[in-house]
Amino acid sequence: MYVKDVTVQNQVGLHARPATFFIQKANEFKSSIWIEKEERRVNAKSLLGVLSLGIVGGTEIRVIADGIDEQAAVDALVTLVNSGFAE
Repeated sequence: MYVKDVTVQNQVGLHARPATFFIQKANEFKSSIWIEKEERRVNAKSLLGVLSLGIVGGTEIRVIADGIDEQAAVDALVTLVNSGFAE
């Protein structure tokens, strides 16, 4: 299991478009991947799950992966979040 915390950089957070980018990136990996906000954990490959967290700009989230490519998965998703989803 590999875990990293990251603060969402873009102002609007993980609304529909950035959440879609996030999920597309998560689906490139074989590992099981989750996003955790406070005490709530959802599947990072599920649009409804990610949107249900209501992540806004400035929110700290935890990206967790478990599997064969877990480190690459977490690092790629953290890089995407840090980029602000090019917004």
